[in-house]
Amino acid sequence: RERRIGAARCDLLTFRQCVADEDQFHGVSGFLGRARKRSDARETTPADWFTCVGTAGSMAVPSVQATSMFNLGAVNEAIAAAFPDKEAIVFRDRRITFGQLNERTRRLANYLVSRGLGVRKPRSALNRWESGQDQLALYLFNGNEYLEGMLGAYKARVAPYNVNYRYVEEELVYLLNNARTRAIIYHANFAPRVAAVRAKVPSLEVFIQVADDSGNALLTGAVDYEVALAQSSAQMPKVEGSPDDLYILYTGGTTGMPKGVLWRQADILVAALGGRAADGRILETLDDYVARAKTVSMKTFPAAPYMHGAGHWIALSAFHQGNTVFIQSDVEKLDPHDILSLIEREKINFLQIVGDAFARPIVDAIRNGKYDLSSLGIILSGGAPLNASIKAEILDLLPHVMIIDGLGSSEAGGQGSQISNKQTGASTGKFVPGPDNVVVDEAMTKVLAPGHEGMGWWAKQGFVPLGYLDDAAKSERTFVMIGGTRFAVPGDRARHLADGSIELHGRDSVTINSGGEKIFAEEVEHALKHHPAVYDAVVAGRASERWGQEVVAIVQLREGVRATDADLSEECAKHIARYKLPKAYIYRDAIVRSPSGKADYRWAKEQATGSSNR
Repeated sequence: RERRIGAARCDLLTFRQCVADEDQFHGVSGFLGRARKRSDARETTPADWFTCVGTAGSMAVPSVQATSMFNLGAVNEAIAAAFPDKEAIVFRDRRITFGQLNERTRRLANYLVSRGLGVRKPRSALNRWESGQDQLALYLFNGNEYLEGMLGAYKARVAPYNVNYRYVEEELVYLLNNARTRAIIYHANFAPRVAAVRAKVPSLEVFIQVADDSGNALLTGAVDYEVALAQSSAQMPKVEGSPDDLYILYTGGTTGMPKGVLWRQADILVAALGGRAADGRILETLDDYVARAKTVSMKTFPAAPYMHGAGHWIALSAFHQGNTVFIQSDVEKLDPHDILSLIEREKINFLQIVGDAFARPIVDAIRNGKYDLSSLGIILSGGAPLNASIKAEILDLLPHVMIIDGLGSSEAGGQGSQISNKQTGASTGKFVPGPDNVVVDEAMTKVLAPGHEGMGWWAKQGFVPLGYLDDAAKSERTFVMIGGTRFAVPGDRARHLADGSIELHGRDSVTINSGGEKIFAEEVEHALKHHPAVYDAVVAGRASERWGQEVVAIVQLREGVRATDADLSEECAKHIARYKLPKAYIYRDAIVRSPSGKADYRWAKEQATGSSNR
């Protein structure tokens, strides 16, 4: 499941809602004022720059008070009409304006419609977990084509979804069939794999290939992406979008098979894509979106792969505010120099990364290089947690920066955030909840009041998904009715503290039961990463005759640095109870993670149990 995505839906509207005290606000607002002059932004106050809904500390953020009535294509059309000449995407040598983006997405939409794709059955005739639209697979690296693919599909009333480009053939076949895929947009780099699986996916009819440097030829029966656009009309397709049209996000499947989370576009817009105003109010007209876009200017750089929600949520949120999205040149691997050079060259204000896996090499590059990062005001981590020690390193190197570490999920959208800056110091684990986020009891029968005893589940009501595609049983287990209200319960264990914050303990699916105690893998990982010799670490459980299960740490040490098991245990004991300490340590040259930086717990389990020599 996508988790910690978007750090509580940082919608890039009002910084004031992200902070819990006046000192934090005024300290960073001074920086933002200077940054505004550097970036030639429209006249605005710092409070209009960022929104992290639900992180307002003592500020009251409204719960659900209105119904969002827009689909994503309509919002994009409205912004493009108001700001046709403003840059929407900067990628390598391409600088695409909102007007050009609008034309290109309309052309793609018309091509999809011409191939017979669209709506098959209205929402009113379906169960929550069913789709009445044709599904389009996006099998792409980051690039303008990925975001165009999403928007073009929405305008055609086709449901696009994300494909993990690291999947092997068997996984890809499962995903394409699970989604009943009718069309696919893919980079030429992946053409051989598409050719290998196409006969095993009987529903797949439309193939759109994006040219790249791979040298792979156009597949038989496929159309080149740019040719498809060129031969299609630039007029708005003759289909009428609906707020009920689907947004689909497939979960990563790091602890199980991937599942397609179905959202109404109107709901995901509010839950994760910028559908709230700075004061938490839901934007009720398209004019509201345009008016807001006139007051903000932000150079936004979501560095995470768009195939995970962490990246494309930030990109779409930026579009919905009329902001420019930047994309690194090297989209096939993490290149810290590429990322930092782009920030320096384009004077970027906002960088989104994914946890320690992104932060560690970027911090090392900053320490060893000379980059002017004075324009950078916000570093947002979503998709995986940032350790407090690495936050402290970032703040030492970039004392003017605010770090937002947040929680979100495919099944809930934005959930909460935690903020660190030079004045407040670095911490992690406690989050200020967003609107409609609560903790429910173990049995999922009631909402727990702040200050409750014991452990509960982090949950969200209001703007939540419909369910999992074609899976009624899992839908009912995750999206539950409590007291007549529907809640999303993604699976995180938590406590709602008396001060209103929520203390996150970890995902229940990777909990280790040892000697009758529940140990959360993530809390042990955080403890390990406090040791200066540890570059990366992941934790898994394995069978134990004495304890039932025992904690095993898989560790990657820094190059040229040594540490013993005893050294690591001694450091861990400073941060967690001794019963949580690893019973064994396994050292590897690298920790396997997804491209988004999330831990691969299946791989970790293999290492812990000795079922793999990798």
